[in-house]
Amino acid sequence: MRRLLIRLAACLTLALTLALPVSAQDQATLISDSLEITGDTRLIADGNVEVFFKGRRLKASRIVYDQATDRLEIIGPIVLVDETGDTIILASQADLAADLSEGILESARLVLNRQLQMAANRIQRVAGRYTALETVAASSCKVCEGDPTPLWEIRARRVLHDEEERQIYFDHAQFRLAGVPVLYIPRLRMPDPTLDRATGFLMPSIRTTSDLGTGIKIPYFIALSPSSDLTLTPYLTFRDSTTVNLRYRQAFTTGQIEINGAITDDKLIPGGARGYLFVDGRFRLPLNFGLTIKGQTVTDPSYLLDYGIANLDRLDSRIEASRTRRNEHISARIISFQTLRVDEDNTTLPSVIADLTFHRRFSLGPLGGEGGLRLQTHNHWRSSTNPLDGPDSDTIADGRDMGRISLRVDWRRSFILPAGIEATVLGEAAADAYTVSQDALFPISTTRTHGSAGLEFRWPWVKAGTSGATHVIEPVAQFLWASSDAESLPNEDSVLVEFDEGSLFALDRFPGSDAVERGPRANIGISWTRYDPAGWTMGVTLGRVIRETDLGQFGPGSGLDGSTSDWLAGVNFGVGDGLAITARAVLDDNLDLTKGEARITYSGARTAVASSMIWAVADLTENRPDPTQEFTFDARRKLNPNWTAKLSGRYDFVADRGTVAGLGLEFLNECVRFDVSLSRRFTSSTSVTPTTDFALSLDLVGFGSGVKAGPARTCRK
Repeated sequence: MRRLLIRLAACLTLALTLALPVSAQDQATLISDSLEITGDTRLIADGNVEVFFKGRRLKASRIVYDQATDRLEIIGPIVLVDETGDTIILASQADLAADLSEGILESARLVLNRQLQMAANRIQRVAGRYTALETVAASSCKVCEGDPTPLWEIRARRVLHDEEERQIYFDHAQFRLAGVPVLYIPRLRMPDPTLDRATGFLMPSIRTTSDLGTGIKIPYFIALSPSSDLTLTPYLTFRDSTTVNLRYRQAFTTGQIEINGAITDDKLIPGGARGYLFVDGRFRLPLNFGLTIKGQTVTDPSYLLDYGIANLDRLDSRIEASRTRRNEHISARIISFQTLRVDEDNTTLPSVIADLTFHRRFSLGPLGGEGGLRLQTHNHWRSSTNPLDGPDSDTIADGRDMGRISLRVDWRRSFILPAGIEATVLGEAAADAYTVSQDALFPISTTRTHGSAGLEFRWPWVKAGTSGATHVIEPVAQFLWASSDAESLPNEDSVLVEFDEGSLFALDRFPGSDAVERGPRANIGISWTRYDPAGWTMGVTLGRVIRETDLGQFGPGSGLDGSTSDWLAGVNFGVGDGLAITARAVLDDNLDLTKGEARITYSGARTAVASSMIWAVADLTENRPDPTQEFTFDARRKLNPNWTAKLSGRYDFVADRGTVAGLGLEFLNECVRFDVSLSRRFTSSTSVTPTTDFALSLDLVGFGSGVKAGPARTCRK
């Protein structure tokens, strides 16, 4: 009989009475093909033996328990699993204490977290906490019979694994790549794979740039407490550049904060130390408010690019408290900007901004429909005191400071007319009060009121085809009236205007509050959408704006100037398996392109591509003296289960040159990740010096690297 469960239950009761304390008797189970008791003190279990005790599990072909010595003699193959399931010991034979807490195992292997394997001639279990190994080879790489050499391994005379501290100590360690010794370390301590955070060195990385030469980064992680840590990363290059990077993280009951920074001594820019400091924090406040803290500063415009930290041309520091609900948004924030662009001056930019916003949507009861209320205050300050426009010639006084309080209310209600036409009555009213200082062209204080009202008609047509596809065609006509009175207010937050599907039927296409769209007008358009049962959809939108009079509110680059706007045409296409195409064009009556953009994304099992193109004519009102024509792409291709190629770039058609190009190659398997990348930055808004960047990193999977294991090696038969 394969499993003599009834017989074993009786024998087990006797055996455990001899072997275990009374308090643990109800925590053990033994199963085997056969079981016998010889003499008065020996119990022999033979054939497919399994023992379960205090969460530990032992499998063997034969176990002999001797009550006189309180020991277990075990014949393998042996599998011993701890209570967490993260530690597994394999052996050919063993002599262990009855509670499996200590003893000796021969020709054994220790497996941690099902990743790191340590093979040893002998393993000794001590006090239920330590595992000592002699003559050890450690690796997380799969070994094949025909090729027994792992991709990497650490050989040591002795290894001690502390299960409580989750640390591994190596004596006389030798690191080998493909069997070749490359590094000797007399003493080495490393966290075991089950430990997420431990003080010690992290894997180094190599970076080479045309400005700094070759350098190495050696991060050192310090676990300050269960909720905080510090990472110090010295970065040394062969061209007299010394950098110390730091990252501090702290978790709180209500949030977290992270500080990143560096200090550098180099010869790229003489005159002292260089560096940067970034702070990011998020916290939960009472009444469901959230607090965001963001700080960014740098010593000079090119530092972030020189050291590969971030590709930024303006720094944004802020503190903001906000709450967003289904029908309400409240926000209070203070923002500080620092420009890194070579053609901008921080003294003439709004360097400090303060905003307060209250926005609420509500139903209007007997009146019906939906209404909205928005109350907003805004203030910004420039450090310049010049009341006139200086050398930058941006038509804005260099020292202009401004404050504003705005109130806006809106309402809309829809009705269903015969033939399925949806008619909507809508309107909006706004009042603004401004204070302007240090600007010779504007009064110190002024006010403005503005309103608009209109009717909107939508007539959706739906048809189901014989193939199961659904077609929806919806013509829309919107007729709006608004005051045409000219206004003399400074416009700083409504310069860039987007003419797209989202703003085609908007009451006001200006993004901010400094400018409002004036004059009677009609917004007309039509859309067609197809929903295919195969899982793909396609939509097309066509529309334009017709005005009673051209009031000169918009620049030529927006597509909205003139009494009749340009045509807006938009297309979107999506397939359920990851393909999405979006394209939008603004064309005049001669079909000449004013503004256009297109984006294609594809995410498949082996290939991922994201590509975009933008085209815009020059427009001084949008601070764009030259046309914009750019193409960008980012692609990844899995060459096989382990190798992935990466390619990215950006090309400027106006300048007829590339601005950024990059390529990379990544290898990932069950025991190692290797990443190499090469990038070239030709020019930028913060630096006119082209640079080349080469980066190399190596992570050993299974040694606390945080890298998830990839596909395992395939052994050839």
